[in-house]
Amino acid sequence: MNHYSRRSFLHNAALGSAALLGTPLLRCTASRRASLPNVVIIFTDDQGYADVGCYGAQDIDTPHLDRMAREGVRFTDFYVAQPVCGASRAALLTGCYPNRIGLLGAPSPQATHGIHADEMTMAELLKQNAYRTAIYGKWHLGHHPPFLPTRNGFDEYLGLPYSNDMWPGHPEVGDRFPPLPLIENEKTIESNPDQSQLTTRYTERAVRFIKRNKARPFFLYVAHSMPHVPLFVSNKFKGQSKRGLYGDVIMEIDWSVGEILQALETHGLSEKTLVIFSSDNGPWLSYGDHGGSAGPLREGKGTVWEGGVRVPCMMRWPGALPAQSVCRQPCMTIDLFPSIAEITGAGLPTHPIDGRSIWPLMKGDSAAAPPHQALYFFWERQLQALRSGRWKLHLPHRYRSMQGQTAGSGGVPGKYVQKETGLELYDLEVDPGESHDVATEHPEEVARLLAIAGMINEELGDNERPGKGCRPAGQI
Repeated sequence: MNHYSRRSFLHNAALGSAALLGTPLLRCTASRRASLPNVVIIFTDDQGYADVGCYGAQDIDTPHLDRMAREGVRFTDFYVAQPVCGASRAALLTGCYPNRIGLLGAPSPQATHGIHADEMTMAELLKQNAYRTAIYGKWHLGHHPPFLPTRNGFDEYLGLPYSNDMWPGHPEVGDRFPPLPLIENEKTIESNPDQSQLTTRYTERAVRFIKRNKARPFFLYVAHSMPHVPLFVSNKFKGQSKRGLYGDVIMEIDWSVGEILQALETHGLSEKTLVIFSSDNGPWLSYGDHGGSAGPLREGKGTVWEGGVRVPCMMRWPGALPAQSVCRQPCMTIDLFPSIAEITGAGLPTHPIDGRSIWPLMKGDSAAAPPHQALYFFWERQLQALRSGRWKLHLPHRYRSMQGQTAGSGGVPGKYVQKETGLELYDLEVDPGESHDVATEHPEEVARLLAIAGMINEELGDNERPGKGCRPAGQI
């Protein structure tokens, strides 16, 4: 079956299942399209939990992000599915744990795999209702033609196919990488582009896309390449932050958010547009002054400690979401896919996904039930931790740490040390920094969480065995 026919099959299957299950799928008539909300997701790269004013940043000004929090919902316990670039994005766009769909880690330019044609992306979900779709920024779900955004539901694409450090300028392993391509749709238009202009270029494209599609529903995914190292910023923000270059970069991202919000206001779209802001994982701590901050949270990117997997998240939709509200329920990026399906009336795919709709939480329903029995944190194929309510259980595993190490500076990283953790339990309501193991004090919670861990290992596998619910990645 060719790529197009597989996509058509998935589309028709979703429509059919929605009808059979009584889902309020909206017909794509002109009048119905006019009532559908727009969806904007702004996703940054390696931005730490405490790199936004409303999450505790003291030395970086983020007025537009803080405005989003004032005018909408701020999530205090929002997570990514894996604390690394590609896997995190796969979860966001499919509603699945990366292990379920075979997209782990951060694929390099030498990788031959990518998102499978049978998976449904958020763009394809919204195509059911004739949305216009665009991504400007980092993709990282496969750089070969079958895996590119334009083969996976997006009408437009401008950006980098993988991380901006996968280029000859890498300070340690630059000789491994070919020139960094800037791709428009499916064509490389520049090699080793001027990265100081990427945030501006993505933003300008986003603003033009909003203007062109103001009369029809659209899905806009702005996946900034920054603040992933190497850091670059345009001249208009250079030297503007008390935090040095990293702070300058965050301020430019905040400016970008402001430009998008202003474009929505200019075209009278604010009250019919859901805007979501988040990050793909925690800060890259080994880079020191070129990395972000997790604030009180432990560790950072590449670990399943809170600093690696808990990220800032704000949502704004005037008239639909309550202003100045805070959600403290644990949620994850995988929940955005089914939430947007519920909001727009789109049919979910027939294959299993892992996310659950958090639309009631977004609306401020204080009586809403927790969406998950537990959230799971894998590193590659190994389940390393899970959270259920206030409790987080770490399973024995090795992890990289910067505790006690000298962080890097000027774009050159420091060295991690390898550490090990045993079976440890933390009460995140009183100890979000995971500093006091209470496993011996709550053996019943340890036993309960171990039983849940065993069930998810059956479904999604581990280092020793494949899971019965796993699907393969695409291969060229």
